[in-house]
Amino acid sequence: MAIDAKISFLNQTEKRLAAILTAEQLPQVLSAVSDIMEGYEIRETAFAEENRDDLLDCYIDALQVQGRSERTLLRYKYVITRMLKTVGVPTRRITVYHLRNYLATLQKNGCKDSTAESERQVLSAYFNWLQREALIDRNPTANLGAIKCAKRKKQIFSAVDMEKMKAACKCERDRAIIAFLAATGCRIGETTELNRDDIDFNSLECVARGKGNKERTVYLNAVAAMQLKAYFASRTDDNPALFAGKGGTRLMPNGVRVMMRELEKRSGVDHIHPHKFRRTLATELSRHGMPIQEIAKILGHEKIDTTLKYVMINEDDIKQSYKRFA
Repeated sequence: MAIDAKISFLNQTEKRLAAILTAEQLPQVLSAVSDIMEGYEIRETAFAEENRDDLLDCYIDALQVQGRSERTLLRYKYVITRMLKTVGVPTRRITVYHLRNYLATLQKNGCKDSTAESERQVLSAYFNWLQREALIDRNPTANLGAIKCAKRKKQIFSAVDMEKMKAACKCERDRAIIAFLAATGCRIGETTELNRDDIDFNSLECVARGKGNKERTVYLNAVAAMQLKAYFASRTDDNPALFAGKGGTRLMPNGVRVMMRELEKRSGVDHIHPHKFRRTLATELSRHGMPIQEIAKILGHEKIDTTLKYVMINEDDIKQSYKRFA
């Protein structure tokens, strides 16, 4: 299976890089490698059977049937496989003590609390599913509390930031990417999967395929449409992809991240990354009075609670509202 081969490759890559990278750098490098692998079919000539776990295979098959993306399947299997290898115990014999020790070891090795909590959530989803399916008697994550993470105030782009980024772009493609993300709030994976023909310039909209292969309509503003048209006119390749990389090949998520890191240096704008455009759009739409339910639809969120985390409310907003209603 291609997913098994990718997991094996990532595990071997992690072992090789662990000796030369810091605990902070290693997850970032592995994430970049995972993005690059999305465009390739990888097969292993001799997959080690001792690394397999029948319950894990059942879980991954169930997620696949549910329509979860290959990226999600890859991440879940990677996290769970790494835990099983570390504790050296098969799924049926895992206890809460194994999991606590595993997560504590991650933190001692420099893993961020937020990353450890993300892994805990994956493990919890795994064992919760096994218990629901009656494949295990006791759920070892039942008493595994959430890891407290320091809450940092997340930022959005200001109007000045947007102008700085546009001015620092070196080509029509980069300007079009910035304008598209700002207008639609699309995830980076959704953006790079789109084709030129997906854009309807008459209605100023397109259909994005989000998590779980769920489709939703996103909308363009006049600026984004103008930038896309200028970019299309400048292209000489015949690739159907909405955004192309070097040699006319489809631009992949990691290519966008690399572009944004370079843009960050040139523009002087801090922390330029795709998700920040989603938070900015959600916040601006909320400030203009759009109901939170409609914002959730645009961002592709099933739960309103998730959308609420994207809407940044600053002290000025609170102060103005107080004066208006007090």
